[in-house]
Amino acid sequence: MRKKGLIYLFFFVLILGGFYAALMLTTDFAKVKLPILTTVQPFSFLRQDSVMVSQADVKNRVYVAEYFFTTCKGICPKMNKNMKLIYEKFKSQSNFMIISHTVNPETDSLPILRHYADSLNASSNNWWFVTGSKELLYKTARESYLLDDPKNNSKNIEEQFLHTQFFTLVDRLGRVRGVYDGIKKEEVDQLMIDITELIAE
Repeated sequence: MRKKGLIYLFFFVLILGGFYAALMLTTDFAKVKLPILTTVQPFSFLRQDSVMVSQADVKNRVYVAEYFFTTCKGICPKMNKNMKLIYEKFKSQSNFMIISHTVNPETDSLPILRHYADSLNASSNNWWFVTGSKELLYKTARESYLLDDPKNNSKNIEEQFLHTQFFTLVDRLGRVRGVYDGIKKEEVDQLMIDITELIAE
């Protein structure tokens, strides 16, 4: 009886070992699924080349969104230095792009945005610098990209100034999959890893 029990135990261990071996071979544990945080709401903005763009124009493209202003001397230059690294890494990918929204549409006119884009050698094909009404710009930052508290939409828009150093990652279906500190190297590095993952999905 003892011998028989040992045989059963051996076969049980063998089967269990085979199961775990198959699981390890078919599962990529290094690839963690990014969460779905929210969905980007409809938008319509003017691009640096005077073309009106909307969410339909980013369909099936992974993109990173940010908010900045051209006269910023603080965090914006650091943010866009890192954004330029992202741009250079992925600019050959037709299904990836960047959208940089001005937080100061009263000052950042289309010629100024175009000049700023040219200073970064950014192509309007895959790095947009956009403007529009302050109300829609801020509403999109808060409700779509999770870059500020949506409750601030109820306050007088003319008295507000949105200043954030965070980048938002959006997948091909217009879903927000992550928010990253745009001036921290480790978070920008993680963002590039996650962009690669979403492009491959």
